[in-house]
Amino acid sequence: MRGRLVVFPIKGRKWCFSRSVDPFAAQAPSGVTPTTVRGLWKKITSESKPINANAELLVDFISDKMNKAWMGLEIAPEGSMKNKIHGLGLKLLARVKPSEIFLKSISKEVTSVQVSYPPSLDPRLVRRRLRHIAMSGTILHKKYLIGSVTLLPLTTAFTVLPLPNIPFFWVLFRTYSHWRALQGSEKLLKLLSNHSNPQTDDADESNNNKPEQNAQSPTCVLLPSEELYKLLGEASEEGLDEETIVEICRLFHLNKNDVLKYRNLV
Repeated sequence: MRGRLVVFPIKGRKWCFSRSVDPFAAQAPSGVTPTTVRGLWKKITSESKPINANAELLVDFISDKMNKAWMGLEIAPEGSMKNKIHGLGLKLLARVKPSEIFLKSISKEVTSVQVSYPPSLDPRLVRRRLRHIAMSGTILHKKYLIGSVTLLPLTTAFTVLPLPNIPFFWVLFRTYSHWRALQGSEKLLKLLSNHSNPQTDDADESNNNKPEQNAQSPTCVLLPSEELYKLLGEASEEGLDEETIVEICRLFHLNKNDVLKYRNLV
């Protein structure tokens, strides 16, 4: 599966890195992840898979349960305990960095990426910035993952209280989030190692000294976008206004809230 990444400056030296939302991805049934603990155990024990594959299955199972629990909080009556927990969760989620959300979007199903960027940017700089965010992600999220796993046993102590164990579920979510961001960082680094730039493809094709390199299909393709360049031309010194951001998100199928986070970073 090819993922479409969009890269552009959003405010001064701040750049936005986002992946286009696939409208069909949410509609596709998973069908692979078990829905019960018994089904999970049966799938792990009946199939001879490596440890990392079973770990992925366990993470997907926990993720599915957390998503269903979150959906239950969303439809809770106004003023109820579940509704208040949902409001608290939204405030906590607003503090998650947009780079983490971007790295989590690079799922294991992505086999190649197409990077759209304004022609005013040097494609080598675009690739360098993408590589930097991926390398930083491997270091940071590995450290945060270890810290979150360490905190999990400590937060179980709150189960003695007659209230929902919010600290445990939040740390559990952060553990899952850092795991996915770490996986996305490593995946992005791997995809960026084999890149192609259409602006220099003609020159490369004329040089046949390395035919074996041209035979390999690139996993990262950099494509300049004139439409994105025209929209960015209307930006002020204070960065892109919300109207321009909304238009970019509509054109490239981006999540507006995630893009706004980049602009509002301190």
